[in-house]
Amino acid sequence: MSHSTRSSQLPDTPRRTDPDTDSVSAADPDRVTGAAPESGPEPGTNADTGTETEPGAKPATGPESEPEPDTEADTSSEAGTDPDPGSADGPEQEAAGPAATPEPAQASSADSDSDSDSDSGSLTEASAQDEPKPEPGEKVPSAQAAPDDVPGPGTPEDGTAAARRSGGRVRTAWRTWRGAHPQASRALTVTTSVLAGVLVLFALLVPNQLDRLTVGAFFRIPAEGILITGLLLVMPPRPRRITAAVTGVVLGLLTVLKLIDMGFYSVLDRPFDLILDWILFSYAVEFLRESVGPTGTILAVVAVVVLVVALLVLMTLAVARLTRLLVSHRHVATRTTLILGTAWITCVTLGVQFADVPVASSMNAKLVQNRVDQVQAGIKDGRVFARQTATDTFADTPPDQLLTGLRGKDVLFTFIESYGRSAIEDPAMAKEVGTVLDNGSASLEKAGFSSRSGWLRSPIAGAGSWLAHSTFMSGLWVKNQQRYRTLTASDRMTLTSAFGRTKAWRTVGIVPGVRRAWPEGKFFGLDHIYDSEHLGYNGPYFSWTPVPDQFSLEAFERLEHGKKDRDPIMAEIILASSHNPWAPVARMTDWDDLGDGSVFHEIKKEGKDPKEVWKNPESVRTEYRHAIEYSLTSLVQYVERYGDEDTVLVFLGDHQPNPTVTGSNASRDVPVTIVAHDKKVLDKVSDWGWTDGLKPAEDAPRWRMDKFRDRFMTAYGPNPGSAAGTSAP
Repeated sequence: MSHSTRSSQLPDTPRRTDPDTDSVSAADPDRVTGAAPESGPEPGTNADTGTETEPGAKPATGPESEPEPDTEADTSSEAGTDPDPGSADGPEQEAAGPAATPEPAQASSADSDSDSDSDSGSLTEASAQDEPKPEPGEKVPSAQAAPDDVPGPGTPEDGTAAARRSGGRVRTAWRTWRGAHPQASRALTVTTSVLAGVLVLFALLVPNQLDRLTVGAFFRIPAEGILITGLLLVMPPRPRRITAAVTGVVLGLLTVLKLIDMGFYSVLDRPFDLILDWILFSYAVEFLRESVGPTGTILAVVAVVVLVVALLVLMTLAVARLTRLLVSHRHVATRTTLILGTAWITCVTLGVQFADVPVASSMNAKLVQNRVDQVQAGIKDGRVFARQTATDTFADTPPDQLLTGLRGKDVLFTFIESYGRSAIEDPAMAKEVGTVLDNGSASLEKAGFSSRSGWLRSPIAGAGSWLAHSTFMSGLWVKNQQRYRTLTASDRMTLTSAFGRTKAWRTVGIVPGVRRAWPEGKFFGLDHIYDSEHLGYNGPYFSWTPVPDQFSLEAFERLEHGKKDRDPIMAEIILASSHNPWAPVARMTDWDDLGDGSVFHEIKKEGKDPKEVWKNPESVRTEYRHAIEYSLTSLVQYVERYGDEDTVLVFLGDHQPNPTVTGSNASRDVPVTIVAHDKKVLDKVSDWGWTDGLKPAEDAPRWRMDKFRDRFMTAYGPNPGSAAGTSAP
């Protein structure tokens, strides 16, 4: 009987797996490489290799019989590379144990045909990745099934077989390259392992706010890493692989969430809301399109998508790789995990810090818990706000009793974009902005106007102006998009709709920031809305700003306020020139030269490039200050030029600018001012305690923005001074 015939007739020997290492046991005769050689094949001898296996002999690859691997052997095992062809400490010889020394030909055959895996890391990484390992109790197909994968003559090759053959060629080529370049292969895999560790540590330790991104943030012990490592070390093979994959995906998602949080804290001074903030991404894309153009926007969106996908894939691969290293060095990994766990508990107990950052970290667990609470609160918030919307102190007030103290007046509610407390009190801006306000107070007083100012606390910061507008007008705390949609779908009375309900005013909106359909405008009760396409402007955009403030005010005068024989007007005017990115900024020009806005083409050329401005935070603050000065000057000059004894102006900021300007943890206060020619108008709010002039004092009253509507309607209603329906802020 020929050697090959005998080999094919031998009964299949079931393979055993070591549950700790996912490795095929030495009980598989096709994978035994270290038995003592004999002169010929005998019973109990491997017919393929000619090596003898003693019946009932224990595998030589168990932890008890295994010599302690040296550093180089560990590195080779970690790296997943084949050992040097002539090396004396290769994995095949380790598997054989000290009792047997294979001949060179047999070792070469073992190198090319099979790899073995053990706690010492003798399974090379390529074999671990390329060949699926049987689990305990799993049936392993015999060698006789292999020919079934090869199609016979005239038989079409199916896709699965073709893919398997193609993968086999790739694995063969990879093993060939490793054998030919062992040092390069070892260096490559060690480097990859190090990078995997760095990526996972980054995911565990990176904070979710840019101002916390310090060196000390990365010298911490993450509790989550210790816990996950411990679980992976004690799990059986299949659950361990599943857990590693899930852990990688979760870490990738947490890293993406942290990066999103960084952006939200930088712009909105708050974290991303998993329930309510998805719509803000569409607004962000629109902002990018207006700021950098369509090409830049597409590139930015593609880059973000690629980054997210890469993080998820690479994080999953990194965790899988580190898991294999942990298992192959189980004893060292277990000791290290216990040491780190003890150190974490000690640091928590003693409050140990490095660079003012606690060494013991549980940031990721807290982040997850905070988001769970946030989601639960977001779900409940919708129901709570719906009940608040239905409760209105003035809902049943007869129209002829609303706003009686302002009958016959032109009332202008004007929002100045990003006009916050920092513009008035920040030392870097206070002097220049204060000068504009002081000069404005003096010039208005000279024209016969008086003014009083206080503070309101906005529900938002950095962006989201429409939420502040609706809070101010509705008397409800509209802090997110869900509340905004609930409000605009209701019949809640706003300040603007209250004026319209009386039939004593024509109500109009000057909203240059609106560039598309705005169905919510009907909710605010405006008779007519002038968006950026209906103001008669033929000049250029100033980054995001479609129409400069001076032109918007001049258009209001031309289209509505300047008409003769008209009814009193209530107008909501949005001034947008101080909108982020604050470059280029328009400048004042002669009102008689405004025309159709073409004059602003030259003015824009004089401005600065926003990309250059945003390279330096100090430049950003400077240009923000210039934008606020321009908006305030435009408004003051308008009142001086076109105001009369019936003019009542209420102007305020909608929110603070983003933290690039204000710094971290700034207040959400915005200035609010009432200007009137008729002293009786201001007498009705004399008990508010506001500061005389356009600049509120530091200790002036500070209310929540949603309290203004009821206070204002009470002051100018049938019973001035009554506090019915109003609670102290």
